Amino acid sequence: MKVTKQKFGLLSDGTKINLFTVKNDNMSFSCTEYGCTITSIVLNNKDGTKTDVIVGFPTFEAFINNRSFFGAIIGRFGNRIGNASFTVDGVKYKTDANEGKNTLHSGFNGFDKMIWKPKVIKSKHYCGVKFTRTSPDGEQGFPGNVNFEINYLLDNKNNLTCYYTAVTDKETPVNITNHAFFNLAGTGSVENHVLQMNSAYTLDIDKGLIPTGKFLPVEGTAFDFNKPKAIGKGIKETGVGYDHCYVTEMYNPENPQCAMPLTCDDLVEFATVTEPVSGHEMSVYTNMEGCQFFTANFFNGIKLKNGVPYPNHGAFCLETQAFPDTPNKKEFPSCNLKPGQKMKAKTVYSFKI
Repeated sequence: MKVTKQKFGLLSDGTKINLFTVKNDNMSFSCTEYGCTITSIVLNNKDGTKTDVIVGFPTFEAFINNRSFFGAIIGRFGNRIGNASFTVDGVKYKTDANEGKNTLHSGFNGFDKMIWKPKVIKSKHYCGVKFTRTSPDGEQGFPGNVNFEINYLLDNKNNLTCYYTAVTDKETPVNITNHAFFNLAGTGSVENHVLQMNSAYTLDIDKGLIPTGKFLPVEGTAFDFNKPKAIGKGIKETGVGYDHCYVTEMYNPENPQCAMPLTCDDLVEFATVTEPVSGHEMSVYTNMEGCQFFTANFFNGIKLKNGVPYPNHGAFCLETQAFPDTPNKKEFPSCNLKPGQKMKAKTVYSFKI
């Protein structure tokens, strides 16, 4: 395994942005300190060709000028906060209302547009990049000075591990996720991808996609992927497509006492996705209680890598995370990080080639 570094682009103030590429014998991934963004995951096919299974922009300038979150880290709070506010210890905090009256992905100035400090990580078993940054008290409206560490690590078994840690000097909600868009064929629609998810429930949501606090059984509905099913089968029954938070086996709504804290190192196998033509397969393991399944419902022919237009449902996201609007939902396991605690969130994307 090896890690290489090259120039990716320049900011308007002249700051150089690097692109790090991590390779083993079967695959590689690239990432940058701009938003801790994963720009590609390239699989080496048996016939000598390569497939980039990450959907995103072809140039650094495109990442700067667009906020579609392609491959970026999302924080301090991924997904949505209802009414752009929450309360901690009796103090009400306001966040940006950047999606109607609600906050999406922490508002107008998210982690996806920030510059992180990179460090190459090499060991006998894996290689990768660690990114660090301190989010100051009051940033995005959140309390506390929080030290974040984002690790992307590749091993020889084709496992890409995303490992996030955080410590704070003041109680604050924390919900970190990566917003990678996947297409295991590299192009076209993902409706023929076959998905299986170990999840008995989705979160009930209102018209603004804010959870109501209720858990909806998926059995017998278009949201049921407990047995392998093509993503496109039943997608029209959802409206425009999937944009729903599924409950992983880390949390049991019928017995909330079994909830696993964010400091848990145990992982559950949540999902497996297979592209039937190429045979590419990706499994997802996590210690998070939720996963937002999104089917890129508004691509509308957007031109991305290689100038290729992508249709609606031209990618899918599996964003492992705490439940949306957790700071305002007593029904959900808390995602508040307190002084003296360490958040340890982990997700593994495992590829069969």
